[in-house]
Amino acid sequence: MKYKILWADDEIEFLRPHIMFLDDKGYEVTCVTNGEDAVQLSREKHFDIIFLDEQMPGIGGLAALSEIKTITPATPIVMITKNEEEAIMEKAIGRKISEYLIKPVNPNQILLACKKLLQAERIKADAASRDYIQEFNRISQQLMMPMEAADWLGIHERLSQWEVELDEHPNTGLRQTLMDQKKECNLEFSKYVEKRYLDWCNSEKDNRPMLSVDVLEKKIVPELDSGKPIFMFVVDCLRYDQWLVMEKLLQPFFNVEHDFYMSILPSATPYARNAIFSGFFPTDIEKRHPDLWAASEEDEHSKNRYEKEFMEDFFRRRRITVKDIKYTKLINADESRTYEQNIMGQMKNQLNAIVVNFVDILAHSRADSQVIKEISPDESAYRSLTQTWFEHSSFFRMLKTLSQQDATVIITTDHGSIRCLRSAKVIGDREASTNLRYKFGRNLQCEPKNALYIKDPQTYRLPSHGVNMNYIIAKEDFYFVYPTNFHKYVNQYRDSYQHGGISLDEMVVPIVKLTRK
Repeated sequence: MKYKILWADDEIEFLRPHIMFLDDKGYEVTCVTNGEDAVQLSREKHFDIIFLDEQMPGIGGLAALSEIKTITPATPIVMITKNEEEAIMEKAIGRKISEYLIKPVNPNQILLACKKLLQAERIKADAASRDYIQEFNRISQQLMMPMEAADWLGIHERLSQWEVELDEHPNTGLRQTLMDQKKECNLEFSKYVEKRYLDWCNSEKDNRPMLSVDVLEKKIVPELDSGKPIFMFVVDCLRYDQWLVMEKLLQPFFNVEHDFYMSILPSATPYARNAIFSGFFPTDIEKRHPDLWAASEEDEHSKNRYEKEFMEDFFRRRRITVKDIKYTKLINADESRTYEQNIMGQMKNQLNAIVVNFVDILAHSRADSQVIKEISPDESAYRSLTQTWFEHSSFFRMLKTLSQQDATVIITTDHGSIRCLRSAKVIGDREASTNLRYKFGRNLQCEPKNALYIKDPQTYRLPSHGVNMNYIIAKEDFYFVYPTNFHKYVNQYRDSYQHGGISLDEMVVPIVKLTRK
């Protein structure tokens, strides 16, 4: 296909070498010597790109630009001028030119402008394809080698970055390849966690990867010495790929330092988030705070009602003095707007812990709402929906406000989520918990290849919930379904986002530090 160029310049004869050069490169150039002809031709024919001289007799370049934009607003226009005045540049930019070149221009400058405006997406997509194929081979080779926790953190980081990168190039045909590789990685990661997790539960913090129980000590306590107010945002159910699309919007305001940790199991809010705020595994919370744990046990959906008390106890037992700890949970838009309006008043607190619930609500709502499922049919669309929410959220406006203050901002989550595509049949009594990615109950049974079976919860630092109770935790992208009405629930929950199990997206948790620019 030959790209068609319209070039308007009253000295076009002097540009014949440029035109011949473009012709040799496969472009078809139509020349005119004034703005009137350029406007008329843009009405009569389609051009892929238009070059306008700023100073021409009759209608000048700026006037022609305005008229052409009303005729064909999507066509890229390059302004070429001898005039280096800033005011002229600003007028051209204000009228939505795509590029601005100063005479004399050489043929390569013109070619570069054409490639940038007409072929940039294809060139970028080709480069991304080549780079990902190399990455695919590196990861495939790495999976054949012995792996440690740091290796898995690195693989998850790279896979997530490639997911976001390929969103920009949907026509490369590599998205399915990436999904297949991620599925392979989750299979190997599940084997790794099944082999190592028990040791992590019973090791000192320096002999294991950073877990949920280590977050306050390793990431918040060191920041207290700075004397700056700390804002710790815990965005429930946020995955690293979702964070990356949010980070793009924050880059003009903050420098970003990335890190990761591993969520404890089950990788679900009642366990992982309580572990963050208490610094304890669940069984230790039950022992130290039996009344609070028993109270929360009464309601499966309210197990995180005592996070403030757990956090205050964390600092008290470590004899760390913190001036004014403020805990806030933002469940709906009204609460978020109120906090946004009052955020400057929170600067007086040494530590502000804020739980943001929207992403978790979004994940659960997708399973129940046909509308949300329709606008987020795949992972790419789900990331896009997250970005749209964030861009217009009170949370984003809070962060922009904090970017102008001398404050430390930490953003993390308790766990991620995974798109569940395969069902796993589970057998258990009617008292078993209802979660789709993990269950506890008596005599639970499931295919070992689909789930981690925990016969003795105490060894995994989990509450027993009574005599003869065991846990099963789903691996990869499986979700649990009982035999009763099996096909109904298989269809109901297939392609839903769930959490609590063993996968890279659920367990490898981002934690970032933002510092103002």
